[in-house]
Parts: sequence; structure tokens; C-alpha cells
Amino acid sequence: MAYQYQPCFFLLLFLLFSVNASVLAFQKRSKISAVDLAALSAIKDCLTDIPGSRFFSTWDFTAPDPCSSFTGVTCGFNDRVTILSLGTGLSDSPGLAGSLSPALSNLTQLTQLILFPGLVTGPIPPQLGQLTSFRVISLTNNRLTGPIPPSFSTLPFLHTLDLSSNRLTGSIPQGLMKLPSLKVMVLSWNELTGELPRTVSAQLLHLDLKKNKISGPLPRLPSTVRYLSVSENWMWGPLKALESLSKLVYLDVSMNQFSGPIPSSLFLNPSLTSLFLQRNNLSGGLPSSIKMDPTFQSYGGQGSIVDLSHNFITGDITPFLAGVETLFLNNNHFTGSVPEEYVKSVYDGTTKTLYLQHNYLSRFPLPQGSTLPDTVSLCLSYNCMVPPVEISACPASAGSQPSRPQLQCSVFTHRGFTN
Repeated sequence: MAYQYQPCFFLLLFLLFSVNASVLAFQKRSKISAVDLAALSAIKDCLTDIPGSRFFSTWDFTAPDPCSSFTGVTCGFNDRVTILSLGTGLSDSPGLAGSLSPALSNLTQLTQLILFPGLVTGPIPPQLGQLTSFRVISLTNNRLTGPIPPSFSTLPFLHTLDLSSNRLTGSIPQGLMKLPSLKVMVLSWNELTGELPRTVSAQLLHLDLKKNKISGPLPRLPSTVRYLSVSENWMWGPLKALESLSKLVYLDVSMNQFSGPIPSSLFLNPSLTSLFLQRNNLSGGLPSSIKMDPTFQSYGGQGSIVDLSHNFITGDITPFLAGVETLFLNNNHFTGSVPEEYVKSVYDGTTKTLYLQHNYLSRFPLPQGSTLPDTVSLCLSYNCMVPPVEISACPASAGSQPSRPQLQCSVFTHRGFTN
């Protein structure tokens, strides 16, 4: 009877052996697309660890599962690379050097490409514009050169583009400002030139173009913008384009050549707690009274900062900004007496910093018997009054003269002449 079942027994052993062999073969096979593996090899060939960095130490191309063992590599379905982070971003890691390989474009399922700070040089491969699944491109704090690839304007799902702190040149491709999914664009600290398009149709939340060489007027921006910085450029013209930005939280247009009045609508926005307009050619006066929402209590509040210094703003200082914690109104053409609301705000500690130096102010009504809190910085020098002796918290840039010459005050006050 046992002999009768012997063939079945050997057949079972054969099947078990075949299954085990297949499993072993599968386990030995690299769990990643061959195309992606070749692309990663080419990418690594163009980059190297800066001494002190060990990012590529896990990139062993004989490993059975690069999707799990390669630092910075994340795979999705079908074992395709979907996220590639080059470098660690850790404070004790100096990053990578070399250049970006065009082979990046062979990772056709890539949705995120992140290059952490390092010394990577050369251009951004224009072939990256072929990867239509991109949602995030972040290549910051390196030494990338050349233009922003115009091919980026064809990425329909791109949400975040951060190319800040490099050495990029040329103009910003106008198509970027029309991308339907783009919410965050950070191109600060480069050498970009040219003018911005007249209208930005992308529904941006965050736009940072600080520290470039961009010229021309502010474009019409979407009402969705919450963070806007174009500081330290060569831009000019009025600030009228800001009137419709009711959701702003942070605004910095400082150190340009903008002119004309400050849109009063900026002061209607209680969420705008950081406002930097300094070092332009702005003129006109501060708002005296504005029809506001009944729920709007006052402009400013804890943590707020407003810098209108180094402009040509004239007239009286109105009480409108008395609730701001850090307020710079220095180096303008303000006249008259400082409203008591500011004095009270300083002496009760609501306003921590109030710079009024280098104006034409005639009076600061000190409350009798009050002592300025140690936490407060108040500067009144070089106005048309003698500042109280106990108030001397001025920066070195204010100079050593306590008051303006009387002749300057008389000429400016009575004839409207500016020095």
C-alpha cells in the first residue's frame, strides 16, 4: 500500500522545492523598477557626500530592496520611486556636492523632489518639467545657477516650488504664475531679474521673492495670498495692487522704490500683524478714521510689528497704530504732537518699541510721575522738541543730536519745505 502512494510523495516534494525556489528567487530580485534603479545610480554618480555627511552610505545597489534601504527614497505602488530627498537636512550634516543629473527625469512617478542645503552647483535640469506628477520641488540653499526651467510651467499638479538661496538668474517664467495647483512659491535670495506679469492667476497662499533684482510694478495678485515678500528688489510704482489682499498675515515690500500713499485697506485687516514698508518713497499720511467692521477692535496687538520708517510720510501721527507692539515711524516728515494713545501704550507696556526719531514732532506728552518700563525702547531724538533726559533708548543710527535745528523746524512747518 505504501508503494502505491510513493509517486505522489515525490511529486509533493518536487512542488515544495519549486515553490521555495520561486520564493527565494523573488526575494533575491531587487524590489524596485529597473528604470528607477538605473536613474538612482546616475543621480548618485553626479553627487557626493561633503566630508562629514554619510547620506549615500546606505545606497548599496546590490541590496535586495532599495525602496526600504536607500536613505531618502520612498516608493509607491509598482515599486516606483515617488519621493526623493537628497541629503538629510540635519544640522550636523554638511550636505551634498556635485550637480543634478538629467536622469532625474527617468523617475517618471516622482511627486516630490527635495534637495537639502549643500554645495550642489550647475543648472536645474529642464527635463524635470516632463514629470507631470510633481507636487513639490524644493531645491534650497545650494549653488544652483542658470534660469528657472520654463518647462516647470507645464506641471499641472505642482503645489510647492522652493528654489530659494541659490544663484539663479534670468526672469521668472510667466507660466509659473498661472499654474492651477500652485500654492507656495519661494524664489528668494537669488539673482532673478525682469518684471513680473501684470496678473498672477495662480491661487497662491505664499509668495516670497525677497532679495533679487526684480523690477517693475506690483502685479495684480489673487485675494488668497496670506504671505507676500518682495523686499530688497528694484520694484517701483504704487501699492494699489495690495488693496484687494484682505487675507494677508505677513507683508514685506521694504527696500524698493514704491511710491504714493499707503492703501488704507491694509489697516482694516486684523490678521495682518507683520507690515514692513520701510525704505521706499511712500508719501501721504496715516489714516485718521476708517469705516471699519464693528467687530474690529484695534490694529496691532501682541506680537505685531509695523515698520514705515525711511519714507516721506507727512502730517500728524494719528492714534490708529497705538496698539502695535513694535512700531517704527522714524525718518519721515511727521509733525505735531504725539497722540496720548501712544504715550499710554508705551507706559503700560503694550508698545515695546516706538521709534519716532528724525521727524518734525513738537511734543511728547509725558504722564507726570510715570516711569518708563525697562522693557520699552522709546526714541524721540532729532525732532522739533527737546526729548526728556530719561528717554535715551535710541539706536546708533539716530545720531547724537537731541533736536533738529530750529530753522529746519520753522521752514518745514510753515512752508512745507522738506530737508
